[in-house]
Amino acid sequence: MKRKLALAIMMSFTTVGLYSAPIVVQAEEVKVNDALAAVVASDFRTDTNKLRDTYRNPAQTLAFFDVKANQTVIELWPGGGWYAEILAPYLAKNGQYVAANFETKPAEDTRQTEYFKAAGLKFEKWVEDNKATVGNVQFVTLSPPEKFKLGEDNSADHVLTFRNLHNWAMKGQLEGVFNAAYAVLKEGGSFGVVEHRANIGMAAESGYMEQNQMVELAKKAGFELLASSEVNANPKDTKDYPKGVWTLPPRLAMGDQDKQKYLDIGESDRMTLKFIKKAK
Repeated sequence: MKRKLALAIMMSFTTVGLYSAPIVVQAEEVKVNDALAAVVASDFRTDTNKLRDTYRNPAQTLAFFDVKANQTVIELWPGGGWYAEILAPYLAKNGQYVAANFETKPAEDTRQTEYFKAAGLKFEKWVEDNKATVGNVQFVTLSPPEKFKLGEDNSADHVLTFRNLHNWAMKGQLEGVFNAAYAVLKEGGSFGVVEHRANIGMAAESGYMEQNQMVELAKKAGFELLASSEVNANPKDTKDYPKGVWTLPPRLAMGDQDKQKYLDIGESDRMTLKFIKKAK
């Protein structure tokens, strides 16, 4: 179902390799192409994942990022594959889905490396088990601080990340990830970001990030903000919970305590930002 959006879009146009001042454009709706709509609605997706669509708006989000079926798209840390379940089949025939996966061969065994290893291997198995639908998925390893490189420089049309920025920020690795995204993208390629949106002054340990700080960090890496969308906004999210963003669904870190209260709020308020790699 189409959803009305309020977008604040800053569009830049190239003239002899230079970007002019951004133009602010108001748009009422993002158009979802038929191929993307069909994948989002397909029976390949699990019912559990589809239940999250009301909060994550995958068709509108990917249309906002202008992801086309014949492009090369790198997803950073696909985790359990919520977006991979859409992106990989969508790109299988004419495009290329690249999973920047967890480290599955850690040099040392710690609680964290074992967690990432298990999750990464589970995702690889899902890809192998569903090869007929997801096609020839490629893998790179994103394992800061040792492994940042996402592929050949200037090779990807889009780099996408969904609700991951706080993980890298808490370890001081966020700038390296932004730089890696910039390096792998073609000129004119885009970096699409969905992240839990903080109130000013909140710490990254809450799971929320300040939107203006993310914009400034992207600019430092060389990006220009092309567009922002409120498609994944949630005004019910007060962001003042005992266990940070994880208090809300789907994690529900408080268990049964005030469970219905948090279910009624729904998933977090999220920024949705589209950055472009400027020509130099």
